[in-house]
Amino acid sequence: MTTMAPIAQDRVLDVGVDDGDWRASNFLEATYPWPDRITAVAPSAMPGFQARFPAVSFVVGDGRALPFADRSFEIGFSNAVIEHVGGREDQRRLVAEMLRTCRRVFICTPNAGFPIDPHTLLPFVHWLPRGLRHPILRATGNGRWASVSTLEPLTAGHLLALFPAASRPRLIRQRAAGLATVLIVVAGLP
Repeated sequence: MTTMAPIAQDRVLDVGVDDGDWRASNFLEATYPWPDRITAVAPSAMPGFQARFPAVSFVVGDGRALPFADRSFEIGFSNAVIEHVGGREDQRRLVAEMLRTCRRVFICTPNAGFPIDPHTLLPFVHWLPRGLRHPILRATGNGRWASVSTLEPLTAGHLLALFPAASRPRLIRQRAAGLATVLIVVAGLP
């Protein structure tokens, strides 16, 4: 809210909601003062989400090919989704689509430079090359994350490289105990 400073008339796109009801799920919808201005996108039906947030418009879609016209929204928001859409080219497509459909974007991801991966809670494994990382993930019961299509962590450099210079990307680091745990890029095309 502070960074993007939305007003009641702003249309907001949230790419990557989920059907979970744990405390941190869909925190934008849970706290945003104008939920009827939000359009949420997920790759499949989310009946639990729709029941919890009936004022929010919901669309089944792929963040890499959004079904909206250019500049349909004032603000685009995506939290902890970009690391799950595939490799760098798929991640670049997500950024491009959000910049195409939204005037300004706020895209977050866990920092791959942080020593513990929040998906697996394993220290340092996400720093290994895929050829080592994926077998270790499978061996530790984290096989769900042993594929680029389900998890491709990003460092600050990786994340910033996905944004065209014309979008004026600005990196924000959320920190815990002095270490950057979450990376956020705020950007927008003129």
